[in-house]
Amino acid sequence: MRIPVIAAAVLMTVAAAILSWQVDTSLRAEISSQRHTITQLQGRVSALENKSISQADWSSVAARVEPSVAKIEAGDATGSGWVVHSDASGSELVTNFHVITGAWSAGDVSVDVRQEDRTLKGTIVRVDSNDDLAVIHVSERLPALATASVRPKLGTPVMAIGSPLGLDGTVTLGVVSGFRSLDGSDYVQFSAPISPGNSGGPVIDSRGEVVAVASAKLVGTGVEALSLAIPVQVACLSLVRCAPI
Repeated sequence: MRIPVIAAAVLMTVAAAILSWQVDTSLRAEISSQRHTITQLQGRVSALENKSISQADWSSVAARVEPSVAKIEAGDATGSGWVVHSDASGSELVTNFHVITGAWSAGDVSVDVRQEDRTLKGTIVRVDSNDDLAVIHVSERLPALATASVRPKLGTPVMAIGSPLGLDGTVTLGVVSGFRSLDGSDYVQFSAPISPGNSGGPVIDSRGEVVAVASAKLVGTGVEALSLAIPVQVACLSLVRCAPI
């Protein structure tokens, strides 16, 4: 009776091996199919992002937003700012704290706010060094920008506008590409290129609403389009009275 038992055991082993091979082959085929599907979906998402950017009337958005954006000059430092609130007493602009930190540390609260061919005299009225934000007041009444009440979704087309290298009214386009937490602070990552001088400028969605405040970019060999901005809700919660949508 031993021979049939051994034969049966061998048959079972062979059958198990065949079944395992079949399952393994099936899994490999399924994984390959899923990878192909993911690659196709990534291509479609990229195409949709590009389509969204191209379909939005960004020239109209830029025209509406530009009167509310200014170049900020504080001593030797230059950055950007945007009007967040305006009433009969004047206007408040948001910028980055690191743009005015030299003047502020020296006890100087005066800054120049440049718009097109005019220069307005601004005063630093509030700062939040932890969140890298500052508020500047000017006596002139300027048009305020609406602010988004919620965080933008991943892939949302956005426009950065500011004064990189002192070049006023420079516009770049991209998408929201991630959300990061660095050194205890939250940031919106976006792909629109920014340069020194963009700091403090608004990051705008296709409706013309501010979603974030341009703050920094990641640099390094081979690193491109990794820009960071402070969510506008951070400023609206504690530092400024944001314009209603």
